[in-house]
Amino acid sequence: MSNPEVTPSPYPHWMLREIHEQPAALTNTLHRYVDGSRFREEICAPVREWLRAAKDEIVITASGSSRHAGMVGEILFEDIAGIHVDVEYASEYTYRSENALKRASVMVISQSGETADTLAALRKAKQAGHPTLAITNVAGSSMSNEATVSFPTESGRERAVPATKSFTTQLLNLNLLTLLAAETLGELSSAEVSARLIEIAAIPQSITSQLTAWETSIHTIARRYSSASSFLFLGRDVHYPIAREGALKLKESAYLHAEGYPSGELKHGPNALVSEGTPLVMLATYDPASPESVLRYEKVVHLLRDMREQGAQILALANTGDTQVSALATDTIFVAPVREPLLPIVETVPLQMLAYFTAILHGIDVDHPRNLTKAVLAE
Repeated sequence: MSNPEVTPSPYPHWMLREIHEQPAALTNTLHRYVDGSRFREEICAPVREWLRAAKDEIVITASGSSRHAGMVGEILFEDIAGIHVDVEYASEYTYRSENALKRASVMVISQSGETADTLAALRKAKQAGHPTLAITNVAGSSMSNEATVSFPTESGRERAVPATKSFTTQLLNLNLLTLLAAETLGELSSAEVSARLIEIAAIPQSITSQLTAWETSIHTIARRYSSASSFLFLGRDVHYPIAREGALKLKESAYLHAEGYPSGELKHGPNALVSEGTPLVMLATYDPASPESVLRYEKVVHLLRDMREQGAQILALANTGDTQVSALATDTIFVAPVREPLLPIVETVPLQMLAYFTAILHGIDVDHPRNLTKAVLAE
């Protein structure tokens, strides 16, 4: 009998196992900070104090997948809590003039809590007197210990190099921080925050209920696109960082060229790359209860129609039952609809599976991609 701590059994690779572990990782992280429909004040009180100090501006600094999570956080904080946010590459922040950094509070995001660039950024922020907050997956890491406040995820150890469960739990923590900020600063009532926390609590089971169907369909879809040499991922608003994350997963897992762009930017240059060998991956999920989300969705559908007429090969992510998108796309992966701030958590999972199955079809050791390490400990 295999030891689950030594082998990925019953899965063939750690990456696939960790994709399937995401519902548990999300549940464990949520339970750390939330009891039913309320935040655990004994844990969240220091975070509220940090958020009060951060009410004017937050700078988020991170690298790789963690930076994509920060880009989602930027939109959530600005739209829901009314806090202005800038997202910086950690490797660039460290060398910026302090005159350009203003008097913002600084958040660092890192799976390991030891990433060299991000740790250097944290120390620069501390030296300049900025209040700091760290989101890491290791509670005893350097960042967790050195930041003013630590807000760790509860993913458990992540062995595969490509980030999966650490990324979705980072997205969860950013949703929780946004709701804490909105409640603390009076942007949302406690009743509204409680209602949203109940919606968040349903996400792990929603993902669990879709995993088998996703795995079956994406395994087949990956075969259809196995001859593609390049991919363009497209998303609007909060879905744009997930388009970038989907592209990064394909790069690091399957060694394929892939780029993520805002959907509205496709015709400003990148469309010249669209061809039989360069399919589009278009994120067309939306929140039917949000007028702004519906408007963005209509723009995505318009672009889908234009690209279909152009002859592009299109893989779309769409709400379950969306016949309008499925009629225009070459292939469609369906995602159960949820409130828009939560869609990035859910729609990330099928993109991880796309990267995984594409890598396997190319004979790649997906747990240990070439030239990459789990934590970048030196610049």
